[in-house]
Order: sequence, then C-alpha cells, then structure tokens
Amino acid sequence: MEEPSLPPPRPSPADRAREMWDDYRHHLTGPKLALAGLGLVIVIAVAAYAVTSGGQPPRPEAIIPMATPLPAPAVPTAEPTPILVHAAGAVLSPGVYLFSGEARVLDLVEAAGGLAADADYDRVNLANILFDGQRVYIPRLGEAVIPPAVGGSGPAGGEAGLRSGPLDLNAATAEQLQSLPGVGPAIAEAIVEHRRRIGGFSSVDGLLAVSGIGPAKLEQIRDLVAV
Repeated sequence: MEEPSLPPPRPSPADRAREMWDDYRHHLTGPKLALAGLGLVIVIAVAAYAVTSGGQPPRPEAIIPMATPLPAPAVPTAEPTPILVHAAGAVLSPGVYLFSGEARVLDLVEAAGGLAADADYDRVNLANILFDGQRVYIPRLGEAVIPPAVGGSGPAGGEAGLRSGPLDLNAATAEQLQSLPGVGPAIAEAIVEHRRRIGGFSSVDGLLAVSGIGPAKLEQIRDLVAV
C-alpha cells in the first residue's frame, strides 16, 4: 500500500514576491526596468517604516513651558504704637499700664483689676479712647472734685471724658470742650471764639449761635455744661 504523498511546501511570501518580480522583469527592458526597480525599493521602504513605527508617523511632543507663579506682594502692616496710661481713683489696682495699641477706658479698668466698690461708674465713659501719657481718674461716690494730677494729664489737658461736674462754658479751654460728645477741635475753637466775641455765655442755649451746634447736638451736651 502506497503512502500518501505530501503536498509540496507552499512558497513563502518573500519567495512569491521574488518569483513575481522575476516574471515581471522579463517583460521590462531598459528604462522601464530601472523605474520598476526604484518603485519596488520605495514600496519596501514604506512598508518597513510602517512596521517599525506602528503605522503612524511620529508626532513631536509639544513642549509647554510651566509658568512659575510670582510671589504675592508683601502688604506692609503698620506696627501698633505702644501707649502708657495711668489709672487712678476708684480702681482696685491703681498704676501705670502699657498697651500695645489702641485701647479704651474699659481696657484700662480691667487691667487695673476693675472698679472699686465705691466707684461712681455712672460718671465714667468706658468707651473713651486712650492716648499715650493720659491719666484716667475714676471718681468715687459723692466725690465732687477730682484731685489734680501733678505733671498734667496728657495732650487733652483733662481727664479724658471724666469730669467732677458740668463744664463751665465761660472758663473751659478748647481742649476741655473737646471732651464733650460730638465736639471736635473745630467746634471747640468756634465756642471759644464766640465766647470771646460776645463776652461770655449767659445761658447754655447760647450755644445755638455757635457754628456747628444745632438743637440735636445741644441736647447731647446740655446736662454736661453750665454757665
């Protein structure tokens, strides 16, 4: 019994391409042969490039420079000005106290241990702003006259909103008049100038003749002044 014969091996793609080229070359002569060879070389080169590059031409990576953020400009901050203030009168710990910046009479009273039991707190303006070199005297109940301070009481010339009684309109200085609510330097100077021009106030209502003082402001200070 004869063994079945195996089919001849199939030629590889390269062998088939070579055979096809040989058959084709027999029909070409001269310049046509040279052009066909050049075309084959180009086709082979393109095919090899497609295999090595995955079929896609390389794309250059875009280089995007990273922007370096500029540091935020430093905002200058004003250093608070320290102030020394003297707490006197009806406080638990009278003395001189240092504050690092703006403070009020309430802060000074707390620093001095609080008001004494006999303090007349109805006569104290706890919201008043303190200034350097000031002396704040807290009056006691029934105390009519505030003891004078040796060395003065700061640039305001008074006790920063604390008075032993109504302010005399015919004797008060411009600095003392500024301790009245709503009375600034301009109005205080106007009061002094009007008093000089008329020879003195005859009543508190005479303040209505001063520039800058109307009925509402007069009612604010009526109980705080006298003639």
